[in-house]
Amino acid sequence: MTTVLDSEDDGGCGGDMPHPSALRTGLSRLDIQRYSRQLVLPELGVRGQLRLSSCGVLVVGCGGLGCPLAQYLAAAGVGRLGLVDHDVVELNNLHRQVLHRESRLGRSKAHSAAAALKELNSAGRYEPYELALSPATALDLIRTYDIVADCSDNVPTRYLVNDACVLAGKPLVSASALRLEGQLVVYNFQGGPCYRCLFPKPPPPETVTNCADGGVLGVVPGILGSLQALEVLKIATGMGSSFSRSMLLFDALEGRFRHIKLRPRDPKCDYETFCGSSATDKCRTLHLLSSEERISVEEYKMILDNQVAHVLVDVRPQVEVEICHLPKSLQMPLNKLERKDEECLKSLYQKIQEEKQRTDGTVAFPVYVVCKLGNDSQKAVKILQELLYDELGLISVKDIKGGLMAWADKIDQDFPQY
Repeated sequence: MTTVLDSEDDGGCGGDMPHPSALRTGLSRLDIQRYSRQLVLPELGVRGQLRLSSCGVLVVGCGGLGCPLAQYLAAAGVGRLGLVDHDVVELNNLHRQVLHRESRLGRSKAHSAAAALKELNSAGRYEPYELALSPATALDLIRTYDIVADCSDNVPTRYLVNDACVLAGKPLVSASALRLEGQLVVYNFQGGPCYRCLFPKPPPPETVTNCADGGVLGVVPGILGSLQALEVLKIATGMGSSFSRSMLLFDALEGRFRHIKLRPRDPKCDYETFCGSSATDKCRTLHLLSSEERISVEEYKMILDNQVAHVLVDVRPQVEVEICHLPKSLQMPLNKLERKDEECLKSLYQKIQEEKQRTDGTVAFPVYVVCKLGNDSQKAVKILQELLYDELGLISVKDIKGGLMAWADKIDQDFPQY
């Protein structure tokens, strides 16, 4: 089991990262006792439980769908839940939004949900985001999670979440509920369509009804949210999904479920053209630096083998560093570097000064930057070239082409790929 961080931890700065072998990899006695009823399922077992504990799920909306969804995910042992909601708890929420309480009326829904989940399973990380997703925030946030659950209640957010999931290459478990009906689909998974494939144009605003206008029986979003949780757990543990190629329709009045078969992903879906970007991180390749400002993973391997003095800066988010990292790398998340975080820069300057003592000072001291795929590292090099030249004089800053996934592919086949 990986080390659990407090929800207030936004990613550390500086310091050598512990070697992956130092992290715990088994279940504790209390873990086995807590999850015993699902551990004995052949479809899940210890391997599936460990996958849940290392999984991050972003829940967009802490209302009628998001509450039962988050509750079951936390109970099942999902290690990290992000909870997005800009609204506050109101009295008319309580008949269906079962994580909230009368005592928390007026409190942020995201924080109220996090508090309730912490009482249910204190081992998890629950990260409240008291905000409305926007084009400026959605993609960066979604990239830091493994699976996204859309529990929102409006059409613009559904398109925004879908588009960000397509760009980030994340599966999207989406549901909706109104009156006595509901539906569920898993988008952008196993070759299935995205939301924009099925609905290329938003419906006219006057045709859209919400719970405030149309009403909803509280148990209906409870059923759909529970089904969302089921699909998230199946995806997270490697069982796959039942609804990447079909839509589930629920009629509460008739007590009936129906499946509607969906066409595969539309090859003419114009999303990439619309966004001017590739649809996955794997396809997206930036070219911001000259060849002289970059080195290959093979070249970096020689630097390590020859024990050449240098500093390696890892600019990935904390959640990715926890998955895997190179020994003695200095963590400095790109978002903190962009805002010139003083604590991070101080750690970096100190590390460079320590390592420079091993050199004679006649050549530029090397700083190398790494990320997952070699894109963010190029952005970081541009920033560091200016900062380090001003502060420390003769410094050479280069990025490692292809990042850690190139390292895993070409240097160390045992290095995790994600």
